[in-house]
Amino acid sequence: MNTPILRLYTLILVLLALLVWKTSQWAVFDSSQLKDEPQNRRPLIEDQTIRRGTIQTADGVTIAQSHPEGGGANPVYVRSYPQGSLFGNPVGYSFVQVGDSGIERSENGFLTGQQNEFASILDQLRGRAQEGSNITLTIDAHAQQVATQALQQAIASTPGAAGFGGSVVAIVPSTGAVKVMASVPGFDPNTVKDSATFKRLTKQSGSPLFNRATQSGYPPGSTMKVVTATAALDSGKFTPDSVLNGRSPQIIGGAPLANAGNEQFGDIDMTTALTDSVNTYFAQVGEQLGNSTMFEYMDRFGFNRDPQLDYPDAQMNPSGVYDETTGNLLGPNDAIDIGRVAIGQANLTVTPMQMAEVAATVADDGKLMRPTFLQEVTDPDGRVTQKLDPKVQSTVMSTQTAVS
Repeated sequence: MNTPILRLYTLILVLLALLVWKTSQWAVFDSSQLKDEPQNRRPLIEDQTIRRGTIQTADGVTIAQSHPEGGGANPVYVRSYPQGSLFGNPVGYSFVQVGDSGIERSENGFLTGQQNEFASILDQLRGRAQEGSNITLTIDAHAQQVATQALQQAIASTPGAAGFGGSVVAIVPSTGAVKVMASVPGFDPNTVKDSATFKRLTKQSGSPLFNRATQSGYPPGSTMKVVTATAALDSGKFTPDSVLNGRSPQIIGGAPLANAGNEQFGDIDMTTALTDSVNTYFAQVGEQLGNSTMFEYMDRFGFNRDPQLDYPDAQMNPSGVYDETTGNLLGPNDAIDIGRVAIGQANLTVTPMQMAEVAATVADDGKLMRPTFLQEVTDPDGRVTQKLDPKVQSTVMSTQTAVS
């Protein structure tokens, strides 16, 4: 056979094999990833033909529901949100014009009936239109309203706070059930189906589409001393009676650090230091523990990665120590002012969700339960197909440490 022709034939075969491989990779192997792309509207268009399940709170308040538009044998179902902005964050929205977000996105499989493949096949065989399952969230509507109003009032009554936002998260320690996730300012999901309104909201002052509970990073301040005290006691390097000097200021990380109001303390134990929130005491504890032990316990609490919450990854940010220049998370081998990290300063930023998990862990005798929004799932025939199933995410500390 002619050698140039053979080479050309081989090249064509290789190119065809690459074409088949890449087509298969996109259409088969990466199909789930493609489907989950926010820019991909095809799944949303398909979902409009399905009666999407209702979302309600644990106390029976309807948050999201679908209604048919257009009439005929094959209507289009459109979402509406009876409670307006109260649940804009975290429930989100689902519209073909702008995509989906929040719980609407993370629980889309249940809401469109895709989680039960066997039932979907039976529906097709029976000629029955696919329907979504109804979801009951762990969130309590009354508590959500109280938290939201308290945030709004606090911002309104604080000089210089106008234009700023805040968040409240409440978790049941023994189950991980999220009872409150309030983010102020919020948004009314009913308005975002209009593309022009959606674009305006993305640029609006206060970033109402931004869920501060899972996306905003705040300096934790003295709440971080709970994490430091946990590391100190559980590692065995300190006891509640360990004594350090609480004078102010002291040199920490090469620079002076003062207590609040420059309050002076002499030799004090850890119980006194935690009660009076003594900066210089816990900064010394952080330095004596060192990066390795501090990061070990931060990791146990869930720092340095997204929360293990049934929520879109794109709407969650890790809590941790960030590099000022690159914005990247730092690790135990990086140069860190661990004394100031131990009291919630330096470049440590946390989400309200993370610190709610810290508090819940101590309250649950040292176990961090995996957080969840899902209380119950009911199929279109009224059968309960899934219930809240508490799972331990990690054992952060011993029971003895938690009660110390």
